[in-house]
Amino acid sequence: MLQPTAREIGEKRSESRGRSWSGGPGPGGPRPRPMFLNVVVLGGGSFGTAMAAHIASRKAQMEVHMLVRDPVVCRSINDNHCNHKYFPDHELPKNVVATTDAQTALLKADYCLHAVPVQFSSAFLEGIASYVDPALPFISLSKGLELNTLRMMSQIIPRALRNPRQPFIALSGPSFALELMNKLPTAMVVATKDKKLANAAQQLLASSYLRINTSSDVTGVEIAGALKNVLAIAAGIVDGMHLGNNSMAALVAQGCSEIRWLATKMGAKPTTITGLSGTGDIMLTCFVNLSRNRTVGVRLGSGEKLEDILGSMNQVAEGVSTAGAVIALAQKYNVKMPVLTAVARIIDNELTPKKAVYELMNLPQVEEV
Repeated sequence: MLQPTAREIGEKRSESRGRSWSGGPGPGGPRPRPMFLNVVVLGGGSFGTAMAAHIASRKAQMEVHMLVRDPVVCRSINDNHCNHKYFPDHELPKNVVATTDAQTALLKADYCLHAVPVQFSSAFLEGIASYVDPALPFISLSKGLELNTLRMMSQIIPRALRNPRQPFIALSGPSFALELMNKLPTAMVVATKDKKLANAAQQLLASSYLRINTSSDVTGVEIAGALKNVLAIAAGIVDGMHLGNNSMAALVAQGCSEIRWLATKMGAKPTTITGLSGTGDIMLTCFVNLSRNRTVGVRLGSGEKLEDILGSMNQVAEGVSTAGAVIALAQKYNVKMPVLTAVARIIDNELTPKKAVYELMNLPQVEEV
C-alpha cells in the first residue's frame, strides 16, 4: 500500500515545521529556537557528503538522510559509514543514512540541502516534486546557471517543484569539501529574503569551525558563486600557459570587475561581490589547486582537449556549463565581459587560449573603473 506523499500531508506538517524556524508573536519575536530533527541532502557528491557529515556531527540525535543515485555509494555509506568514491579515508557519523528512494528520504525532512549539479537539477527536482512538502526549506549548495534558460537555483527550485513559495536559501562562500570534512576553519554565507529563515539556517549550519554569515542579497550571492567558476577556468588557463604572476593578477582583477558589473546590473549589491561569496570564493577557486574549475583551465592552457579533460574527471566542473550562459547574459544586460566571454569561446572551440590572450592584450587602452 502506497504511503501518502509529503505534498498530501503538507498542510498538517507545515505548521509544525514553520515553528521550527519562525520567531514568536510580535515584531521580531524571540530568537528562533530550531528543532533540527531530520535533514535530507540531495546528492552524494563531495560537497553534499561533507555537509551531511558536518550537520550530523553537531547533534547525535539528528537524522541526516542522503538521497543518492548510485546503489554502490548507498551501500558504502550504510554498511561502512564511508563515501568510498569521494572520501575513502573519512568515516561518516553513524547518524548519516543513505537511500536511493526519494519518498523515504523526504517524508520527514525538516530541511533539505540541494547538492545536485545545476544542469541536472530541473529534471531531478521534477522527478521528486510529489514528495516535497510545500513548506520544506531548500538550502542550495549548487553554484551555476542553467545553460538554456540562464536561471539561477533560486528560480530553478520553485519552478521545478511547481511551488513559487518554496522556502529558499543559497549557501555559498570559499569552501572546499575536503577541508570541511577535516573540520578546518571555514566561513560561508546563507542568503534568503526571509530573515527568520536566515537565522534558523545559520543556527543549523554554524559550528566551532564553520562560521555562517547571513545576507538578503540572493542574486548577488548566486551570481558571484556561478561566475567565479568561469573566472577560475581563465585563471587555470593562465597557469597552464605559464604566463606568470603579473598576468594572473591582472586577469583575476579584470574578472572580478566583470562579475561586479554584471551582478549590479542584475540588482545585486556591490558589497556582496566584495564579500565571502564574491571575492572570498574567487580567491579560493582561482588560486588553489583543489579547484576543479581551475584544474580544467590548467589543462586547457596546457593544450589538452576539453572532451578528454571532462572524460577523466569524476566530479562536475560547473564553470564549463556556466560559461555558455555568460555571453547571453552579457548581451542581455549590455555588459562588456572580455575575460569571461573569452572562456566561453575557448570552451566552444571558437578561440584558442593563445589567441584569447592576444585579443585581451590588444583591447583598447581604457580608464580603470
